[in-house]
Amino acid sequence: MMPMKRTPKQWVEEVNASSLPHGAVAVWFIGQESVIMKGTQTIVYVDPYVSDHLENAAGIQRAYPAPFPPETITNADVCLITHEHADHLDEGTIRAMAQNSPHTAYVAPACCRQQLLGCGVPEERITDAIVGERYTFGEISVQPVAAAHEEMEFDSQGRHKYVGYLLEINGVKVYHAGDTVMYPELVDTLSEQKIDLGLLPINGGDFFRRSNNLAGNMDYREAAELAVAAGMDTAVPLHYDVFAFNSEKPGHFVQYLYENYPEQKFHVMARFERYIYVSDKAFR
Repeated sequence: MMPMKRTPKQWVEEVNASSLPHGAVAVWFIGQESVIMKGTQTIVYVDPYVSDHLENAAGIQRAYPAPFPPETITNADVCLITHEHADHLDEGTIRAMAQNSPHTAYVAPACCRQQLLGCGVPEERITDAIVGERYTFGEISVQPVAAAHEEMEFDSQGRHKYVGYLLEINGVKVYHAGDTVMYPELVDTLSEQKIDLGLLPINGGDFFRRSNNLAGNMDYREAAELAVAAGMDTAVPLHYDVFAFNSEKPGHFVQYLYENYPEQKFHVMARFERYIYVSDKAFR
């Protein structure tokens, strides 16, 4: 029996109605590195990519349709953008959000500001994502972390062009890595944070993809090793499913952990799943 498909209205209702006790967070997986997160009240979208803008602009087709159209997003309190690539800063989605969710606050690397303004986001709604700074929105705090999408890149002011985010939501610490490879300081930076839930790219990179201007990320093995080395309670793989030419099998991530670190917890998100994570800290 196939699971029942949710309508756009049901998506909004499910997110709005979800309110969890302290020590828990709901995560909705909407493909690539796009997720929605919520604890009790504040709703966070990270890299929302649900439009057909990339297909129209470059002929790049998704492996499967988005779960809902951009106009569905009327409830975003915060939108976090990790970098300027079109499957992360999706102009089609952001334009619709600027119209239909006018209260949304945006956090993005400074190099993304002009692009956000061009999508109709008011300047006063944009916060530059400065690595090491901390921002508070309702019940959540957000701290950008440096990311190296193949390598570290900086704008003319020396600000990082790629970031991940550490979020504290309802007593749960979440790390969304954005697009990044491993770099020497990353394990030390994350180990200090006592991360509950780590959302990590696993698609890797290779000569042929780089030859086609596809910047790579950590692969499934590196993501698994990072989760263990940084002491993450539970690891979730991302960035493996939307484009057939830049994909990976999440089962490789699972198998690697099973064979090498059988006590490391993980969760592979079903397509468009709502996953409710409960921190062990809630029971201490």
